[in-house]
Amino acid sequence: MKVLKILFFFSLVGTVSMNAQEISEHALGLRLGDSDGFGAEISYQKSIGRSNRVEFDLGWRDSRTYDAFKLAALYQWVRPIEGGFNWYYGVGGGLGSVDFPNIPGFDDEGGLFVFAAGDIGVEYKFDIPLLLSLDFRPEIGVIGYDGFSDNFDFDIGLGVRYTF
Repeated sequence: MKVLKILFFFSLVGTVSMNAQEISEHALGLRLGDSDGFGAEISYQKSIGRSNRVEFDLGWRDSRTYDAFKLAALYQWVRPIEGGFNWYYGVGGGLGSVDFPNIPGFDDEGGLFVFAAGDIGVEYKFDIPLLLSLDFRPEIGVIGYDGFSDNFDFDIGLGVRYTF
């Protein structure tokens, strides 16, 4: 009985994978979101198969209390829903740097950090070369600057990308 369940599971996964909608070869745009101060990211996606892609995001933030940048890289699996909608999930990580300039009475200088990230979201591909997405990217600091990177962040972002 277990063998039949396992065979059914693999045949179902194989069928879903074979019916996957083509994803865009390239997508370039913005990912707008906020959890830890990174409000905007330049985003690039590159397909590496019928249902897989990599995503690179470069984010920056200038605020009253700190200046920072963050580079993230994610490997994603894309699955079709229906009518131009896909959902996706992935894993990855990145690195960043934070600086605390001109804060009276604050002697912390900031530093570099490395983080691990996951990703899950939904996207819609229009008939024109436009892709909209909404995703959730939990991040956790791995090594580096302890005052900024060792907490768990919930990053929710809206992506607007040109596909080509």
